[in-house]
Amino acid sequence: MENPNVSMLIIFAPNATNPEVRSAVEKLRHEGANILVRVSWEPDDLTRFIDEAVNTGIDTVIAGGGDGTINAVATALMRCQSSSRPALAILPLGTANDFATSAGIPIEIDNALALAIKGKATLIDLAKVNDDFYFVNMATGGFGTRITTETPAALKSALGGMAYFVNGLFRPDTLKTDICRVEAEDFNWEGETLVIGIGNGRQAGGGQALTPNALVDDGKLDLLLIPAREIIPAIVNNLFNPEKNDSIIRRTSSWIKIHSPHKMVFNLDGEPLSGETFRFEILPSIIRCRLPPQCDLLS
Repeated sequence: MENPNVSMLIIFAPNATNPEVRSAVEKLRHEGANILVRVSWEPDDLTRFIDEAVNTGIDTVIAGGGDGTINAVATALMRCQSSSRPALAILPLGTANDFATSAGIPIEIDNALALAIKGKATLIDLAKVNDDFYFVNMATGGFGTRITTETPAALKSALGGMAYFVNGLFRPDTLKTDICRVEAEDFNWEGETLVIGIGNGRQAGGGQALTPNALVDDGKLDLLLIPAREIIPAIVNNLFNPEKNDSIIRRTSSWIKIHSPHKMVFNLDGEPLSGETFRFEILPSIIRCRLPPQCDLLS
């Protein structure tokens, strides 16, 4: 069974009662769009919805939420055969919406939903971690990870992306270094670091442009590494002259390996992953995504 003109919007329970979402869906249905809405309440729901989309030939699955929701939907889509994999589209309903923002997806719900069902589907890269995990936007380790994973939901609801910064100011206990070895193409580094960013997209943590030159269709990951001894000059330089910062190490590579003698935590689009060894690799042109015309993340 094929439904090439049908889209499935998947939203998680907290967004199910959003009146703007309901209004946008009704408006587009009135204009002739065929949109199915599925609300995820339990962990198994997402897999069931993606199976339904694949089995009925639905062309587009819309992730209604923030970066974590996009990650969850993209990961579920990667479990499908490539020949039957629906396109990914995005309705930004999260706290920070880092990927949607850097991709230029409209913040207005009706415009974003219209793009999700009518926009051109373009092949983009995904990042794979340790064979079992994926991310669309960014993996962060160190200080940034502790802030984003430990910021209270109530604070995020009240302040949006600024909540991460505010929480960091009052959490000096998060300023702990990680000892690690980092390898990539023509690159080796070992020492103490406070911040590691590995980007397929450009920003994380509510608008922090960690890998500002990243592209989602170049077959590369962008690496940001701030050694612990350089954290203060790095912050100061980034505030006043972000384009010229000698304190920050930047590289591009199709793969990156990180090993630590202790447990580290990486935040994959909002989902924490702990371990001592991480291998990141890019999967080029692996999934179709509906993005705006002249999207800055495309080469």
